[in-house]
Amino acid sequence: MPSLDDVARRHTTLEPDDLAWLHRLVADWQIIADLSFADLVLWLPDRDGDGFWVAAQMRPTTGPTAYVDDLVGGHVPTGQRPLLDASWAQQRIAREGDPEWRDDVPVRVEAIPVRRGDQLLGVVGRSTNLLGIRTPSRLELSYLQTAADLTRMIADGLFPYTGERSDLEDALRVGDGFVRTDAGGVVTYASPNAQSALRRLGLATDLVGLNLATTVRALAPPSTEPVDEAVSAVLSGRSPRTTEIENADASLAVRAMPLRSEGRWSGALLLLRDVTELRRRERELVTKEATIREIHHRVKNNLQTVAALLRLQARRIEVPEARQALQEATRRVGSIAAVHEILSQSVDGAIEVDEVVDRLRRMVVDVTAAEAVVTTERIGSFGTLAAEVCTPLAMVLTELMQNAVEHGFAGRGGHVRVSVERGARSLDVCVDDNGVGLPADFEPATTDRLGIAIVRTLVESELGGSLRFSNRPEGGTTVHIVLPVP
Repeated sequence: MPSLDDVARRHTTLEPDDLAWLHRLVADWQIIADLSFADLVLWLPDRDGDGFWVAAQMRPTTGPTAYVDDLVGGHVPTGQRPLLDASWAQQRIAREGDPEWRDDVPVRVEAIPVRRGDQLLGVVGRSTNLLGIRTPSRLELSYLQTAADLTRMIADGLFPYTGERSDLEDALRVGDGFVRTDAGGVVTYASPNAQSALRRLGLATDLVGLNLATTVRALAPPSTEPVDEAVSAVLSGRSPRTTEIENADASLAVRAMPLRSEGRWSGALLLLRDVTELRRRERELVTKEATIREIHHRVKNNLQTVAALLRLQARRIEVPEARQALQEATRRVGSIAAVHEILSQSVDGAIEVDEVVDRLRRMVVDVTAAEAVVTTERIGSFGTLAAEVCTPLAMVLTELMQNAVEHGFAGRGGHVRVSVERGARSLDVCVDDNGVGLPADFEPATTDRLGIAIVRTLVESELGGSLRFSNRPEGGTTVHIVLPVP
């Protein structure tokens, strides 16, 4: 199904600013559809004057739809829908007396011109399925009156509102809580859900007849924060903004939609939603995230303490083999500590692996700097990986780089290169060195080197990848690893 931009680009002469206006209208017209109990269809005029194209469509959540099929991308030639032609030509809201019949369903149709400044951009068709009509309640009458006010504002170029939208605006719906105020800010109608939401704040009486801003400020006294100026502007209904109000008992999201009639402010529509439980869960998540980061920080500190103790013990041992074993254990503990240090700074538990690999490269160089000049480099990016992948991968890379230094260079200088290519479902890693290469009888499955055994176990068993050792034609060793990544 084509998008609004697709239809406009192919069939109209609308400018980018005009499309931005239409996008703001479409972003908010679910509210109008729900208030109207009707389907909304956006018709854009053909560039050659040959009728209209459907650019967007919205069905109500408060009543039955008038259109079972999707209409976007459809075309109606001039003369086939007289209401569209009349609304466009006369720049007014056009209504018909008799309903249309579609698939044995009577549908009442209106055409509302969409104006931006002095320019007419298109027409919104509002179609009501009359089979869903019954004797309206006070709630439904308030909905319909507010919808009529908003449609007049569309025709006058006063809706949608200009300015930045917040994330809360998309979350608030008519069914969450509906409040209508007059020009003085006094509540003329409040839906049961709105009454319930305000009772969570502490309201003990009926809201109708009360000044909304004064009432809510008494329930949730403002703090000294500058943001409370926005709260007052929203509660007064004169500013098209969204905010949150909270006290010790509850949190409410509130959106104000000022209403204008004949150039004068006539009141406001306010949408309310009880977000108390949502904010409570968010606070719990923040607390858990902080706790997890603190745990990673303490694990990192403990691992660094263990590494320091192993390093001290290695210095006191005179047997070369034992000293080397302790030094290798120190490096392995250090590689795990590096991962936990990154996790202690991460918000979502994912790790930028490049930073970890660069720390490991520096660690290898620092350990061997006293014996020979060893250089390292990283080519490509690992991207972001989960901790359960990053921890064993860090140990694998540490072992491979250290094996290159100890066995490939044999006490002399050299260069180690870690290169990576990340695909959609796999991670392709190569660790190259320019050392002496592998012996002719080298076999990873039977070697007695502990480091190689650790690498094989981690890559093949824990990470579910594959591992291949080979000699480089120009001298040195290549270790090729392929890992599946989600």
